Amino acid sequence: MVDYRRVIPCLDVKDGRLVKGVNFVALKDVGDPAEAGAAYSAAGADELVFLDITATVECRQTLVEAVKRTLAKINIPLTVGGGIASLQDVKRLMDIGVSKVSMNTAAVYNPDLIKEAVYEYGKDRVVVAIDTRKNSELPSGFEVMVKGGKKPTGMDAVEWAKGAEECGAGALLPTSMDADGTQAGYDIPMTRAIADAVKIPVIASGGAGKLEHLAEAVTEGHADAVLVASIAHFGTFTIRQMKEFLKSKGIPVKL
Repeated sequence: MVDYRRVIPCLDVKDGRLVKGVNFVALKDVGDPAEAGAAYSAAGADELVFLDITATVECRQTLVEAVKRTLAKINIPLTVGGGIASLQDVKRLMDIGVSKVSMNTAAVYNPDLIKEAVYEYGKDRVVVAIDTRKNSELPSGFEVMVKGGKKPTGMDAVEWAKGAEECGAGALLPTSMDADGTQAGYDIPMTRAIADAVKIPVIASGGAGKLEHLAEAVTEGHADAVLVASIAHFGTFTIRQMKEFLKSKGIPVKL
């Protein structure tokens, strides 16, 4: 495990274009993922996450061409998710040079897919994304959502996080649907509940709007990394500003 906290811009992609929404809806076109990826790579981002956000809902594979264009312009690790439903889908992405894959819906329905991918490529290359929504009827208070956040599962998010870890996942990417795109801050209770329940790295996702939110995700949410979208895409803060702020709070970063 790295000894610093990572800042990871997230490229949400629809139809090959970079988009950003609020609570997983009201998507706006904000540019070309390859160009954005190149800018973040040059600006000092530690890694990038590329999510083909409608692939699962549209029952199709990840748009490989958009991934290839992005890979060609960056020199940092790229995690790709969206539409990964089989080991063959994982292989297609690994074969073009993706560093890690992120699986969500398919992993919920078929946890063996996590085991298969880990067996083939190693746990460090397999991330399980967990879309969550508040649900007071579940033990942790958070429910797992699938199909691009459109379908509730009745599964407790913390229990599923532990299950994903047991299947061999190398990291978890829990995103709060309630906080996504609001820029009101990460869902700290959800992030901390999952981070404290597992031993693998947890990437905080959904809701960053201020520099303070990044620090809170680490210090209060116990996250190993922070995913950023709106505050990066709209030019609110540079990657450098984010890292320097974290450093000023005593949080180790790679400058």
